[in-house]
Amino acid sequence: MKCNESVRSQVPLVHCITNYVTVNDVANALLACGGSPIMADDIGEVADITSISNALVLNIGTLNARTVASMVKAGQTANEKGIPVVLDPVGAGASALRNETTRELVEKVRFAIIRGNLSEMSFIAGLEVSTRGVDSSEADSGNDPVAVAKAVASAHGCIAAITGAEDVVTDGQRVAKIQNGVPQMGKITGTGCMLSGVVGAYVGACQDRFQAVVAAVASMGIAGEMSLDKEGHKGTGSLHIGIIDALSQIDDDTIEKRGKIQYEA
Repeated sequence: MKCNESVRSQVPLVHCITNYVTVNDVANALLACGGSPIMADDIGEVADITSISNALVLNIGTLNARTVASMVKAGQTANEKGIPVVLDPVGAGASALRNETTRELVEKVRFAIIRGNLSEMSFIAGLEVSTRGVDSSEADSGNDPVAVAKAVASAHGCIAAITGAEDVVTDGQRVAKIQNGVPQMGKITGTGCMLSGVVGAYVGACQDRFQAVVAAVASMGIAGEMSLDKEGHKGTGSLHIGIIDALSQIDDDTIEKRGKIQYEA
């Protein structure tokens, strides 16, 4: 399925209510992969903006009560309009506010995709977690990513994606494991947030959402590999910019040739 071609030809509008640490990176990643970003978080306009969008991305990285209310309203509007909603539960399990917000969002909004690290997704699956800030905790590394992802997908009727050294994507039945990416991406703030934005673009343009998420996750990993090859010797700042450069160059042939994707029943 030529998901990248669909994104570039359709230029899906992706409404992101995301965190202020990475908002610029998310916007640039969306533009690079072929989407069109819009960031509106005031409750007075989120319904209007969501209504004209092809996908909605909700990211809880920098929470406050004002934006939580906006996320719920935007998510419910998207549900009413049949617009896919992506949740990035940044730091779920790390604080009472994040935990309460995550529970509220999954109760009040129907998500098409939930994407996070193993600790965040373990929390959503109902497991005890030891989330380390916004990073996955070593204490949770014994959890089986496939089992956790399937539990989330089944409980919430969504596609679940767990990203890490090996990424896992499942709709509860189909499973894909993706081994693209480089460890150095963990030294750059925002690669996960950027990925969630890219996922929004892909699911906003492609009918098979499972394949769309697989392609989006693979493309981000490939972008990291391409950037490391070209820019990595300069340091993490150049690696960061190189990822956005690479996203602008990746096409479906790149994903087919470089994607390290294994499908399981």
